[in-house]
Amino acid sequence: MDPTQIDFERIMIFEHARITAEAAYAKNPYDADNLTKWGGALLELSQLGDINESKSMIKDAISKLDEALSINPAKHEALWCLGNAYTANGFLNPDHDAAQIQFDQAAECFQKAVNECPGNEHYLQSLVNSSKAPDLHNEIVKQGVFNQPQPSLGAGPAASSKAKKPANKNSSDLKYDICGWILLAVGIMAWVGMAKSHTPQ
Repeated sequence: MDPTQIDFERIMIFEHARITAEAAYAKNPYDADNLTKWGGALLELSQLGDINESKSMIKDAISKLDEALSINPAKHEALWCLGNAYTANGFLNPDHDAAQIQFDQAAECFQKAVNECPGNEHYLQSLVNSSKAPDLHNEIVKQGVFNQPQPSLGAGPAASSKAKKPANKNSSDLKYDICGWILLAVGIMAWVGMAKSHTPQ
């Protein structure tokens, strides 16, 4: 299947989830489950835009998840998604100290999610992985990812086929791939976790 087709299908799925959650919010702004789904959909959509769009969507996702937690502070799904949003935000920030603050907030959210739902493997793994985020961020910074022009995160090869190829194309591609895979992994973990948490027991 064509990668651009997959991206388009993902956009449609998560855009539909976002629109559905927004409509449900108009009917009941105090539904923490709906706010969590809305935040999760925004987090997923953040993977498919350019860097500035991604940061804006992550900021909106954090807002929705914070709102869900103001209604239900023990909502572990929202805590976990919020941790993923902070992690993604950290990886999009070139400044180590600012990224570290995001990673610390993520670890705190993951710890709270583990406290609320101790047996959840996703939460436990996220907590363990959160300690590795600063080192991975340092490696990304060392590779010079933030010094390169930022492509659309959802752009496939066709989107850049007419662009002038830099001399160190392989190195640039690796850097973009690393960022893309990080965001994709965060998003997939968020989506799988939400799906698992809403399956009948």
